[in-house]
Amino acid sequence: MRALGRLADPRSLRWKIAAGVAAAACAMALGIGVLVHRTTEARSMNIGRGNAIRELATAEKEFRDERAGLPAPSQPRFYKVDAEIPDELLRRLDAEPRADHWPITWYDTSRPAQGPRMWAAARVDGTALAAAADMGSEQRSLQALDRHIRYAALATLAVVVPLTVLAAELLLRRLRRVAATARRIRRGDLDARTRSGGHDEITEISAAVDLMADALRDRLHTEQRFTGDVAHELRTPLAGLVTSASLLPESEATDLVRDRVQVLRALVDDLLEISRLDAGVEEADTQPVPLGELVADSVRRTGLTTKLVVRGDPVVETDPRRLDRILTNLVLNAHRHGAGPVEVTVEGTSVVVRDHGPGFPPEILAHGPQRFRTGAAERGHGHGLGLTIALGQAGVIGADLTLTNADSPQGAVATLRLPR
Repeated sequence: MRALGRLADPRSLRWKIAAGVAAAACAMALGIGVLVHRTTEARSMNIGRGNAIRELATAEKEFRDERAGLPAPSQPRFYKVDAEIPDELLRRLDAEPRADHWPITWYDTSRPAQGPRMWAAARVDGTALAAAADMGSEQRSLQALDRHIRYAALATLAVVVPLTVLAAELLLRRLRRVAATARRIRRGDLDARTRSGGHDEITEISAAVDLMADALRDRLHTEQRFTGDVAHELRTPLAGLVTSASLLPESEATDLVRDRVQVLRALVDDLLEISRLDAGVEEADTQPVPLGELVADSVRRTGLTTKLVVRGDPVVETDPRRLDRILTNLVLNAHRHGAGPVEVTVEGTSVVVRDHGPGFPPEILAHGPQRFRTGAAERGHGHGLGLTIALGQAGVIGADLTLTNADSPQGAVATLRLPR
């Protein structure tokens, strides 16, 4: 159905190409038709003038023989003199000073019932003499020629347009393959490639997309390795820092140092978790889990005031540790960057975490969560790792995590759909 809709879309490049080729074919057919029509018409006129002049020469001989008293031919006279000549031809004859020495011609279409005629006229001894040649057959031939040109143009369009659509479809199929590859890369499949062969412009576009994908993959892998290396390098000095902080005497300053050390320790743990997710080495350890109870435990361990609603008694097959990690991050993110009340709703195999703050920024809705970016100042400060980890762990357990904004009242909505 989608393919049929795309085929019927008049805005498609396929139909624009077909319309352009059809317009070019029509213009070419029109140009050739006009040229052939005028050339044939000019040839017919020249033939008609020659026939009319020959008729006039015969008429002049008969006229002179009649003046000399010679016997007239048995056939009726086929020429005109003076008042018998059409007014327009007579006017042209009077206006031509060379009429005594050179005949003039006139194409007469004033009497459609009799058909067109070509007249030739001259003055013979002061008398206007004219003869006509019938042009009906030439006119009918010209009309038949125009008709055949129109038929040929229509037949050409009937062949050219489908062939153009077919040729365009072959090109557009390659372009759609490039677009599909770009969408796969956008969704995170960094190994997607077009691998299009050929030596045309589409091949250049395909090669450019492949090169872009290679550069993007290498850059992301470099960043991922850097994140993992930094996290691993920080573990040893951090362990010493935690030990040193535990040995400090109790005081307000000591509490502040221990708090910052715990924040740093949580950050390093998050970086290590992200590096493992990036490496793709994480595997889910699934088991039957009562979803309502697990969500309630996760919400309770956050220590934050959260409204929990559980509908039914759903049981899911999932990794409880990873699911707890996802729910904890979502609830903490809602409290840290949103506004209360924070609500968690369990229905079926879906868990919805909603706050009543300013909502997710457009960058997160458009491109997903990104590490070390919170997207907007009104969402508060943070490292952007919580949502990144939640999204990565959702992928490990085969769940679908979507981020949206509520309209009325406003707020951020995170919906986790677990596999049935």
